[in-house]
Amino acid sequence: YVMDAAGYGDSITTVKSTIKALDTNYAAVYYPWVKIVDRDTSRPVWVPPSVVLPGVISYTDRVAHEWFAPAGFNRGLVNNATSVGYIDAEGEFVPEVLNQGQRDVLYTNKINPIAFMPGRGLTVWGQKTLHTITSALDRVNVSRLVAFLRRRFDDMVQPFLFEPNDEFTRTQVLSVFN
Repeated sequence: YVMDAAGYGDSITTVKSTIKALDTNYAAVYYPWVKIVDRDTSRPVWVPPSVVLPGVISYTDRVAHEWFAPAGFNRGLVNNATSVGYIDAEGEFVPEVLNQGQRDVLYTNKINPIAFMPGRGLTVWGQKTLHTITSALDRVNVSRLVAFLRRRFDDMVQPFLFEPNDEFTRTQVLSVFN
């Protein structure tokens, strides 16, 4: 699940305070908003990152697997966006080039930056989940791997539902899982 923690004009500080109380490894937050071109009108449109992240994640699944990070130069490029930034008080889009310090502050606060990288373009530069405990589950790729394994294990155990809980059945289940 990809969350939008930022409204039109929200600053990094506002975004940090918005997500502070959330604790789940099933969601990730990305910042800032992105500017894309509407296919129908050819006009620029400012959208939350949740609009472009499914494309990044599906690209990762197409070229790799669920347990690969949907971030970085190989799988995290945001090709359908032209800029990142925020909307100011006058309703104007202000491009924002996140520097290393800003990216570090965001990532430390469980917010995955979408940053312009010279020579590469707009790139998802993080894969933190909203899990508050430091563990493998505070990474998007690990959480997606766990979800993948749960689906596979659920499929594998279906033939054994309603069978006797005896040594024979347990041996069969173990054989299938191994």
